[in-house]
Amino acid sequence: MPNDFQDKFERLTARVLDSGRAVGLAAAVVGKHGEPLYEGFFGYRDREKMLPVNRDTIFGLASVTKSFTSLSMLQLAEKGIVRPDDPVSRYIPSFTGKNRTEPVRLRHLLCHSGGYFPLPRILIDRVAEKIGAIEERDGDFAYLRSLADEGVRLVAERLDAQTDFIGRPGERFSYCNDGYALLSDIIRTQGDCASFAEYLEKHILQPLGMSRSGCSFVGPARDENASVLYSWQGDGSLRADRDYHNNAFVLNGGGAMKSTIADLSKYICMYLNHGTGLSGAKIASRYSIREMCKPRQYASPEAYYCYGLEESRVGPFLAHGHGGSLPGVSSHFLWSDDGEVGVAVLCNTMDVPVGYLAKAALSMYYGEEPEERRIEYPVRPWSGEWIGKVGGDYRSGEGDTFTLYEKDGSLGMRLNGKELSAVPVSPDKALVRKPFGDTFLQIFSDEERGVWGAQYGSRIFPKRG
Repeated sequence: MPNDFQDKFERLTARVLDSGRAVGLAAAVVGKHGEPLYEGFFGYRDREKMLPVNRDTIFGLASVTKSFTSLSMLQLAEKGIVRPDDPVSRYIPSFTGKNRTEPVRLRHLLCHSGGYFPLPRILIDRVAEKIGAIEERDGDFAYLRSLADEGVRLVAERLDAQTDFIGRPGERFSYCNDGYALLSDIIRTQGDCASFAEYLEKHILQPLGMSRSGCSFVGPARDENASVLYSWQGDGSLRADRDYHNNAFVLNGGGAMKSTIADLSKYICMYLNHGTGLSGAKIASRYSIREMCKPRQYASPEAYYCYGLEESRVGPFLAHGHGGSLPGVSSHFLWSDDGEVGVAVLCNTMDVPVGYLAKAALSMYYGEEPEERRIEYPVRPWSGEWIGKVGGDYRSGEGDTFTLYEKDGSLGMRLNGKELSAVPVSPDKALVRKPFGDTFLQIFSDEERGVWGAQYGSRIFPKRG
């Protein structure tokens, strides 16, 4: 590690915190044997009480959970209980795939290639209200069987109801929380535990010594060393609460995990040691870890999606990891086998670019400047005719909307009412430059439907106007 790592990283962190108006953040760089190469704690876990962040502060992980879900599925595959090539309907009979010409398989859900457009979240609180579940009486929702039973029925039912798809199963990548919801229920029913949360505890968290991690909603809300969740609202106000149910999906496999920098460092070391924890606990075989890390779907010109992980190039080496975002949560972890080092960044404020910060830490560890690693793409202007065809509104079922239009003879883009700079770099791709990392826009069209959708970030949005 360069001698000036800490100074450079903490100056960059200050910029990221200011840009994202973040309240509290924890970051760590860890070696494969568990040696803490760097730990930094910024701001507050509770700003109102001025309580600082430390290595045991609980943060939400959001979609980092997907790596735990994928790891669990590979554990079951090792035991011969499931196979990635099995159709989902073998384990969830209510998921019939009635409008598909070929089956959706476990491997499709593991790499977000089931073919589904983004859908509105089926929220845990609403389903609980529907079935009359009350946490004070029935216990933590993460362990409630009746809630999981109703949740999987609702998810399977609405996926079956879709008639418009982004492609055949396995054809294209588009982020799908519903798919990971189904996977977590398969883990619940095929594992030797009563709930997905219990399975993680028994087969991953306890063997790794991750004693302050889990899917519980009640525990973190009551824990004195858990983060208050902060989210900036559209009117400029800051929402602050301990409502870990906020925007939480009814099934837990896509985003229910909470953890600490200390615990997440142990999790990273398990990957760096090819499936074996620091205590010697065998979590998964070397083969299963390799299967998790294989690139399965093209996600962007700079990344591929694997099984619950993303592969990208950071510094001179390949890295694997995942990020997450929910109200009061921005999270990211990654590691490099070549460099034998991993990074975790956890924040209690939504929409903070911690993924950029995690990758920057890894680059800086290798002695490189992250800003200097941005790839410069040649500009290839789109014709007015093509802009006319792609122009219109693209709406995600998750709530985001962007509009493409002609602006002074070039491409204009507006996301959720905010103007962005989108620069065409190929016949069907444009680059959206941002202060901390870039995002690609890719247009999809065919002879039958014309321009029917566009991928922005990790989702394919249908064209709606």
